[in-house]
Amino acid sequence: MLNRIFPHPQLTFFLLFIWLLLVNTVTVGNVVLGLVLGLAIPAITQPFWPNRPKVRRPLKAAAYILLVLWDICVANWTVAKIILFKSNANTHSRWITVPLDVTSPEAITILAGTITMTPGTLTAMLSADARHLLVHCLDVDDPDAVRDEIKSRYERRLMEIFE
Repeated sequence: MLNRIFPHPQLTFFLLFIWLLLVNTVTVGNVVLGLVLGLAIPAITQPFWPNRPKVRRPLKAAAYILLVLWDICVANWTVAKIILFKSNANTHSRWITVPLDVTSPEAITILAGTITMTPGTLTAMLSADARHLLVHCLDVDDPDAVRDEIKSRYERRLMEIFE
């Protein structure tokens, strides 16, 4: 019975949290409306979630989130320095193909989103066989180093979390 009311409890509380951040005011009415949305959206979308993703190590997932937040802050400073102090002639934009070892669709999605959220990089495409990501980098001198950093810094951690 409780599973029918809360089909995805983490999503319910995440939606409530996001709603309260969006309205920027914590009142009883906003909490109630956030809970209604947090209950209705997972209930409506439940048929689209046939297999719930399994997070094997939740503490590693929390550490991954903190790592990504740190990397976003650092990348913002790096991109600001590139834009403000580097000439276009000295900027080397590149396309990089990142081969994937991770196979979980959720992990691939989070990896692509992580790359896109980090300023200066953008995931442009996933290959048809889901074995490669095409990534655009704003300024890079060594594409192999960037590829290796994505694999070691993000993909390895996602494999520990999901597989």
